[in-house]
Amino acid sequence: MAADYYEVLGVERTASEDEIKKAYRKMSRKYHPDIAGPEFEDKFKEVNSAYDVLSDPDKRRMYDSGVDPNDPNGGGFPSGGFSGMGDMGDIFGQFFGGAFGGAQGPTPRTQPGRDALASASIDLKTAVFGGTAHIKINTFGLCQQCSGSGSADGAAPKPCPQCHGQGFTQKVVRTMLGQMMTSAPCERCEGHGTIIENPCPQCMGHGRVRTTRSVGVSVPAGITDNARLRLSHQGEVGEGGGAAGDLYVDIRIKPDKQFTRDGDDLHCWVQVPMSWAVLGHDLDIETFDGMRTISVPEGCQQDDTVALKGLGVARVRQQGERGDLIAHIAVRVPTKLDEHERQLMEEFAASHDADASHVAQSSKPAAGGSGRKGFFSKLKDALS
Repeated sequence: MAADYYEVLGVERTASEDEIKKAYRKMSRKYHPDIAGPEFEDKFKEVNSAYDVLSDPDKRRMYDSGVDPNDPNGGGFPSGGFSGMGDMGDIFGQFFGGAFGGAQGPTPRTQPGRDALASASIDLKTAVFGGTAHIKINTFGLCQQCSGSGSADGAAPKPCPQCHGQGFTQKVVRTMLGQMMTSAPCERCEGHGTIIENPCPQCMGHGRVRTTRSVGVSVPAGITDNARLRLSHQGEVGEGGGAAGDLYVDIRIKPDKQFTRDGDDLHCWVQVPMSWAVLGHDLDIETFDGMRTISVPEGCQQDDTVALKGLGVARVRQQGERGDLIAHIAVRVPTKLDEHERQLMEEFAASHDADASHVAQSSKPAAGGSGRKGFFSKLKDALS
């Protein structure tokens, strides 16, 4: 059984033309194969079929009477029979064409364009502060030679001499019931009811051409990887220079050599000599805001952290605020010592670690500790 076109678009049967058009734009964007994926192609066709019927007054009246104009077999009647089916001319017109006044009207030359999908790669710094990403898209654009009119000389389309502006032609066919009148789209005007006598050589009368253009995408500060941005009316221009659809841009954030991101915070790892970790030291590190000084505290342990407040990623929901930059300290322990250095370390170990006859073992981190080996334990391991 064919789907209910009103349910497909999610509107009431009393919906106005504007409500139907608005619902169609919403559903077509939702199920467009370029946006939702190729598995939604059938659903996208179903949405277009529903709009094709409900946007045309004659087709909609026919559909409300129980006949689906898109059904090649003539559709079906409601379970209640012929009662309440409205104008019988609409029904027979679907089967037998214009003889009963039910043939569809001409197809407008101007049609809305489809949405387009693209992706943009940005660096982490752009994600932190925001900026502009430039992408190139290949899609239909307005024909500049005819400004979308499709006519080389700007003349308005004229009524088709073959169908006289109706968009369809009729012919008599013989059936078992006798001679019947049928209708079909006019071959001369392709169902538009009008012809362009002098088509634009650039677009061949379509009002649009395939083109590659550059688009600037405004990237908000704090954007996350795989976020999708919408640019209104930057998609595909429709037939006859119709309004362009929307452009959807998926944002990809490239890996950074110095920082990793965790939510609104940035993390980096800084290697320091063991003497700096033992005695403490001030050092400069690079940030997205320029060089900043951090203080390695005396007795710093492996993987201790130093935070620089407000130098992380912009917080989207808290305007003007940013996360932190967290520097992880990696203590560089020497692997080779000369005799003098080794003697000094042994003297240090004798005075500092004389009571370290065994290690403390626990299922939980020691109070104030990180659960990892302390600096001096790692130093002894390296020198043993």
